[in-house]
Amino acid sequence: QVQLVESGGGLVQAGGSLRLSCAASGAIVRINDMGWYRQAPGKQRELVARSSRGEGIIYADSVKGRFTISRDNAKNLLYLQMNNMKPENAAVYYCNANLLSSYSSRDSDYWGQGTQVTVSS
Repeated sequence: QVQLVESGGGLVQAGGSLRLSCAASGAIVRINDMGWYRQAPGKQRELVARSSRGEGIIYADSVKGRFTISRDNAKNLLYLQMNNMKPENAAVYYCNANLLSSYSSRDSDYWGQGTQVTVSS
């Protein structure tokens, strides 16, 4: 089995900062891409930032210059540093990984359970 576990969500005031973490564990052979997505009430899940082996780092336009994604490949960890947060950044943030597990012969997408981020104005 493979698990992605997010942490670091919570309540922050507008202009403040939060750091999200995602730990991937289990029968992992190789992790390709990892990224952060978010879903606000009544909206579709959207990309926030992604670290891709093929395309490098991608950010949603709305978070460029304020959010930073980083990875610790040796420990299968993913981070999202969120600065100068805005009320519209409030959502459930999900960690995603495209990886090869020892239970499969092909790469697959895995998701964490999500962590709530609330931004007060």
